Amino acid sequence: MRRWLIVPAVGILVIGLRTSGVLQLVEWAAFDQMISWRPIEPVDQRIVIVTIDEPDIQKIGQWPIPDVTLAQLLEKIKEQQPVAIGLDIYRDLPVPPGHEQLLETYRTTPNLIGIEKVVSDVNGSAVAPPPMLKEQNQVSAADLVWDGDGKIRRALLTIQPPESEMVFNIGLQLALMYLQAQGIAPEMTANNEVKLGLGVFTRFTANDGGYVRADENGYQILLNYRGLLDHFQTVSISDILADRVSPNLMRDRIVLIGTTAESLNDLFFTPYSSSLLKVSDRTAGVVIHANIASQILSTALDNRPVFKVWSEPIEWLWILIWSAVGMTIGLSYRPTKGMIRIILAAVSLTVICYQVFLRGWWIPIVPPLLGLLGSGTAITGYIAHQERLERQTLMNLFGRHLTPKIADQIWESRDELLTKGQLLGQKMTATILFADIRDFSTIAETMEPDRLMFWLNEYMNTMADTVLNHDGIIDKFIGDAIMAGFGVPLPRTHESEIAQDAILAVSCAVAMGDKLRSLNHKWKQTQQPTVSMRIGIATGLVVTGSLGSSQRMDYTTLGDTVNVAARLESYDKSFGSGLCRILISETTYHYIRDLFSTTLVGHVQLKGRQKPIDVYQVLGVK
Repeated sequence: MRRWLIVPAVGILVIGLRTSGVLQLVEWAAFDQMISWRPIEPVDQRIVIVTIDEPDIQKIGQWPIPDVTLAQLLEKIKEQQPVAIGLDIYRDLPVPPGHEQLLETYRTTPNLIGIEKVVSDVNGSAVAPPPMLKEQNQVSAADLVWDGDGKIRRALLTIQPPESEMVFNIGLQLALMYLQAQGIAPEMTANNEVKLGLGVFTRFTANDGGYVRADENGYQILLNYRGLLDHFQTVSISDILADRVSPNLMRDRIVLIGTTAESLNDLFFTPYSSSLLKVSDRTAGVVIHANIASQILSTALDNRPVFKVWSEPIEWLWILIWSAVGMTIGLSYRPTKGMIRIILAAVSLTVICYQVFLRGWWIPIVPPLLGLLGSGTAITGYIAHQERLERQTLMNLFGRHLTPKIADQIWESRDELLTKGQLLGQKMTATILFADIRDFSTIAETMEPDRLMFWLNEYMNTMADTVLNHDGIIDKFIGDAIMAGFGVPLPRTHESEIAQDAILAVSCAVAMGDKLRSLNHKWKQTQQPTVSMRIGIATGLVVTGSLGSSQRMDYTTLGDTVNVAARLESYDKSFGSGLCRILISETTYHYIRDLFSTTLVGHVQLKGRQKPIDVYQVLGVK
């Protein structure tokens, strides 16, 4: 049951990391990446940006540009009859010559909006608006909201200074003027949302999306960028002053005037900036305000989605669901395949979040990814640990007395074999082989113990290898005797498999006789004892499993078939001469009779058994 604690443990850990703000930077990075992955949107034809770049400043010859030049620019723009003009340049002091001319332009241009910096903060002190535009109530705020990594992802639509009137953002003010001309005005809903045309704007709160305890002062929204400067119609101040623009370029449109020159430093990092935050990746403030205006217009008129987020409980559930997915995958597959499927699940999660993002929903991606990978890795590690314990249990039970082929088969079937670290008893049909050395006691009396041990080990190793080469397993060594099994520990389901086990057992016995002949030849040359052997083989029902205590446990085979094989090996030790006597039961004979030369020994009453059986001898080993 402990493994089922992985999902809540991982989920709570990830949620804890998220609510503490540890994941905020990577969640912002994921947001930025999805912004950059989005398909390119068309140019917003409703907005024209008048740029002032380095060549323009060189041509004018000074900065700030003189009042007379600014007045000329505004008059030429006004001639084209735009819906609204936004002057995104701080202009709180006169810049002679031509100040009176500029004031006259201010007085006669009711759709002109100037800017001020309302809030004094770490990014700069407050900046007053043009006095005359302030008197005419034609001023908006140019304040922007920085995230902790220096990027702008939110739009500050309104600011409420202490003991002062609310101030609209310049992008919002220009968009409202445009919509007013279309007969559209904002409405407050019962949920404190703002309905504007086809769209509804929800106020940003401190923990929306990937944010944790963010500054939510003012009326903020998540900024759904349209793009950079190339996503808007642009014209330079020099082209306008030189009358090199179409006479209808700005008619019935919003016009935003602002600087794009590097030297003026009105540049900001946005989601389009690289992760390295290179200076060249910054976006001009006028472009950000154009994006704010474009978002409001596109939402109100085109039903372009605004970013929405889930409530925190739903986000937590989302994280827990993906933690459960990781665990489910880890439980369903072996570690290697499990990790591959977890990676595929992570790709699927990313695709889901991206597709939802395209529809205007910013849902968590990094926390559920961590939950998925965390729980998947944890359960994979847990399973791998359990498998190591299970493999160790199997190896402790079987030792080295089985072939790699059988070891792999056992490992693949471990779920059916192992229960709580033990091999439970199983009934199956198998062929059991007993082999023993004739007159071993006499030999042991005549040899020094160390020489005897060396000689016996050489014999045992040779015979054990012969068993393994015939797909058998060594059940145990009993003094000078060997017990081997064919068809264990994996149950046979077809008669053909049982027959094959019997054939392999008899083939093994014949091969053991051949191996003993080679050993005797070698021992004779080194003046060591030569021997003969007896083998008994029986096929039938057995019970296999682990036997012993928690301190020592062995795999063994029990049952009447085992007793028959042992009694056949020890039957009438005076019967049969030659190098290797092989006696088999009637059942074994049934499976091998067409493949080996045999003779009937008789209907024999074996020691310890009530019923006699037919016993056969395999010939050919002399």
